[in-house]
This record gives sequence, structure tokens and C-alpha cells, in this order.
Amino acid sequence: MNLFSNANTKKAVKTLFVTSLLAGSFSVSALSFSDLSNQDASAGLKAALDKGSVAAVAKLGVENGFLNNDKVKIQLPGLLEQARPILKMTGKGQQLDDLVVSMNRAAEAAVPMAKPLLVNAVKSMTLTDAKNILTGGETSVTDFFKQKTATPLAQQFRPIVKGVTDKAGLSAKYNSVMGQVQKLSAVSDQEATVEGYVTQKALDGLYLMIAEEEKAIRQDPLGAGSKAISKVFSLLK
Repeated sequence: MNLFSNANTKKAVKTLFVTSLLAGSFSVSALSFSDLSNQDASAGLKAALDKGSVAAVAKLGVENGFLNNDKVKIQLPGLLEQARPILKMTGKGQQLDDLVVSMNRAAEAAVPMAKPLLVNAVKSMTLTDAKNILTGGETSVTDFFKQKTATPLAQQFRPIVKGVTDKAGLSAKYNSVMGQVQKLSAVSDQEATVEGYVTQKALDGLYLMIAEEEKAIRQDPLGAGSKAISKVFSLLK
């Protein structure tokens, strides 16, 4: 008989698991049928967090990691895109294309700097964090990373992005084009500077890729290639 065949049984096991984890005294005998201990739970969660974050950084922090991935490719700000026909008529069509390439190159240069912060977030995971991940739904791993790293990552990304865009002469180009667009419509604070815009888009892309890794782990825990991940996420499916 499969002990996990009943949905209510699964829910009860999950509740017991989380309660025991929060209490800091997980009883192996309480879930002996799953052979899952508190150490297994911690190892599984941390392995999943590590795998998702490292994979996301590896995919994005390389040449064309952003530019050739339509899911995260940084496009022109909405107002610039809307103004493209007019700007092309003024001879700025190629300049707009160059802007897109340069913005994505800046994001690709910044993302590798995320790895230490993401790894540190995993290492510092608390019992409360674990509870939130286990009970937080399909995006709880991604939500954890956003909560723990969004602000410090933005602070780290911004000077890197600015350095790349300044070197490429992108800031001057961006400001020149945005200056013309501002004559037609108001520009948001995020879009006002190229480093602010690219930094936010780089963060959005990073968390999107972490979310995709999380989804893959949840759908196929065995395919994650880790016994620790499989034990925890198979139980929670």
C-alpha cells in the first residue's frame, strides 16, 4: 500500500514535517516510512537553493546569456520602443539596436557577481525561512531569494552596469535618445538612467531563471540529481 496515495495523508505529513522542523526537534520515528530526518530536510532545501541559484547565474552570466534568451532579453524601455519609428526617421535606428546589445552585455557582466550573495543567503537560511519555503507555494524558493538578496544585489549590480555602459559610451547614447523621448512623454525614475534600467532588468531576469529552475526541481525531484533534494521535494509533491 502506498502511504502517499491519499491527498489528506500527504497534507498531514507535510504539516507534521513543518511543525517538527520549526520546533527544532524532528522525530525520525514520526516519519520513519519516508526515512526523512531534520538533517535530510535541511540538506535537501539547501541543495535545491544552491542548484537553482548556481544554474541561473551560469546561464545568464555569459556572453549572450541575456541577449539570446527571449525570456530575459533586455529590450528598449517602453517609451523608447514606442518612439522607435520616429527615432529611426531621425537616423537613430542603428543607435537603438546598439543600445539593446550594450544593455544586455552590461547585464551579462553583472550577474556573476550575484553568486556569493545567493550562496550566503542559502548558508544563513533559518528555520523560519525553511518553513516559509516548505509552505509558501510553487515559487517559495524564488521568493526567498528575492527577499534576502534583491536590495544588496541591486547595490552590487549598479556600479558594474554603470562601468560597462560608461565604457561602451552607452550612457551618453541612452541619455541622448531619452532626452528626445522626454520631449514627447514623461519618463519613469527607473528608465531615467541606463544603469537604473539595466540593473532592474538584470535582477528580473535572474529571478525569472531561478524560478524556472525551481519549477523543474518541483516537477521532477529525481531528475535534480540529488538524493537530498529528491527526499524533500518528492514528499511535498
